[in-house]
Amino acid sequence: MLDIGRFHTLTILRSTSVGLYLDDGGEGILLPIRYVPENAKLGDALKVFVYLDNDDRPIATTLTPYSQINEFVFLMVKEVNEFGAFLDWGIAKDIFVPYSEQREVMVQGNEYLVYILADEVSGRIAATEKWLRFLEQDDVDLVEQQEVKLLIAEQTNLGFRAIINNTYEGLLYKTEIFEPLAPGMRLPGFVRHIREDKKIDLILQLPGMKHIEATRDQIMHYLIAHDGFLPLGDKSSPEDIYTMLNISKKAFKKTIGTLYKERYITIGDNEVRLAKPVKRVESKK
Repeated sequence: MLDIGRFHTLTILRSTSVGLYLDDGGEGILLPIRYVPENAKLGDALKVFVYLDNDDRPIATTLTPYSQINEFVFLMVKEVNEFGAFLDWGIAKDIFVPYSEQREVMVQGNEYLVYILADEVSGRIAATEKWLRFLEQDDVDLVEQQEVKLLIAEQTNLGFRAIINNTYEGLLYKTEIFEPLAPGMRLPGFVRHIREDKKIDLILQLPGMKHIEATRDQIMHYLIAHDGFLPLGDKSSPEDIYTMLNISKKAFKKTIGTLYKERYITIGDNEVRLAKPVKRVESKK
């Protein structure tokens, strides 16, 4: 039995007029013809996402949803009716949030942080805006200075609440934030402190040079591997920097500033280039 709401790599069993049937351990699961890749043939393995169609039958798609089951994600409301809200999930079927699972009445066109789950009775995939109960509150398997993945959840008077590694909640204090943040952003961070009550304080950069040295090597290795060119610069957005290098804009600017002073690079508004041939970069000790 395939896990509904997750990606699977499945082998093509047979072809029909309505699409391909993929090996699910039984009679096969349909991949509709509009999602069939060109040149797909019997025996090929395809990565697909499996969900339930409007008749509650498992079906496959090669489209990529914005999240899998048991994940936190920001989704936009496409429609609101008397039963609840339907959110754009990135595939043909929208995801439903009943009014009982909304913190406030959702508004069409707005984005909300939700948790994707399977209904215990029907097995249908749904979402809830009451996501706090799905975070681990007691058993914190983290250590201070550990690098983690953050999803910015919401702004508070103290700073920003963030979801850590899709498992815990933490806080970034506004007095320690030196770059623009907004709900929905995904970026790396570090565990600053774990309090006695298991609350987690976060920070975007470690103090000292350790993090800068690692980032320095990462940028130089990228330049060497890409003919001395990096399509990021002083005016690049934090989102573009994080997508390409998985680091914050503050760390990026500090690092390229150091490399510029060392005369390794030149810097433009939207590019960095090697200023001289470099074969290998060693971390500074």
